[in-house]
Amino acid sequence: MAAFPVVVVTQWIHDEAIAALAAFATPILNQTKETLSQAEVKRRCRDADAMVAFMSDWVDREVLDSCPKLRIVAAALKGFDNFDVKACEEAGVLLTIVPDLLTEPTAELVIALTLGLMRNILAGDAYVRSGAFQGWRPILYGAGLNDKVIGVIGMGAVGKAVVRRLVAFGVRKPILFLDPNQEAATSALPIAPASSLADLLSASNVVIPLVPLTADTTHLFDAQALRMMKSGAFLVNCGRGSVVDEDAVAEALETGELGGYAADVFEFEDWARPSRPRQIPERLLKMKDRTLFTPHLGSAVDEVRRDIALFAIEQIRQLLVDRKRPTHCVPC
Repeated sequence: MAAFPVVVVTQWIHDEAIAALAAFATPILNQTKETLSQAEVKRRCRDADAMVAFMSDWVDREVLDSCPKLRIVAAALKGFDNFDVKACEEAGVLLTIVPDLLTEPTAELVIALTLGLMRNILAGDAYVRSGAFQGWRPILYGAGLNDKVIGVIGMGAVGKAVVRRLVAFGVRKPILFLDPNQEAATSALPIAPASSLADLLSASNVVIPLVPLTADTTHLFDAQALRMMKSGAFLVNCGRGSVVDEDAVAEALETGELGGYAADVFEFEDWARPSRPRQIPERLLKMKDRTLFTPHLGSAVDEVRRDIALFAIEQIRQLLVDRKRPTHCVPC
């Protein structure tokens, strides 16, 4: 009887996912909820047939060279900029992603961060907990959504899901959008194409970038772009950390050019970028009255994370058991 293939899982997964994997493979698990070092990932994958990888991982030529038996990296994510696609192809290793399951929870978090930032939710919570609250006072006045111009950069699946939620919250004005494919949006959505990035930034009260990280989008929001924004506008980033220059954002907040910044993603997370900072700028973290941050919770819905792991495991099963090309390889 042939031995089961060895599959390394780099992060914690649900019991249901472990059971699905154990049905056809020998799992090497990390159930600590702590990230493995790159050296430990390479050690565990040395004799592995497959790897289930997550946002905290990056796979490059060095990793692949240390794992000669590896046949597939099943990434439990949608954005794969931390994975060297060319190196995988040259090594004969398939790379798969999870294309759809992250859309709705990410869109929900975009709206939550936008409202939390504009309505001073964090400051209000701290005020109540401090014991100072003695009933209504004319304080912590924020901004509402319904009469604002919203600009969305990137009208893919998440962008469209965000627009649908903005409409449900009563946004009355057409939502501006910018996308490489300006025909990407359907006429059923109340959106209007912006003629340029500068036009979108200068017209919008709230700007939401939802683009992948590429050479063109790295530091798309630099000091120059931030100066184009309306004075006092809000920026909400749930796409990729390095789309924003965090030092430039801190400067714009300090000068008052930017009204507020909310983020679920940060520059230091973009492991494949050699020049990435190693931490969030301290001065940005200190601006508690004008910022709202979450620790990469875009897909952090329990049942969604379970289903994402199951989807990634199914990609491995299709290759190793069914002996066929998985359904969601990159490139397709």
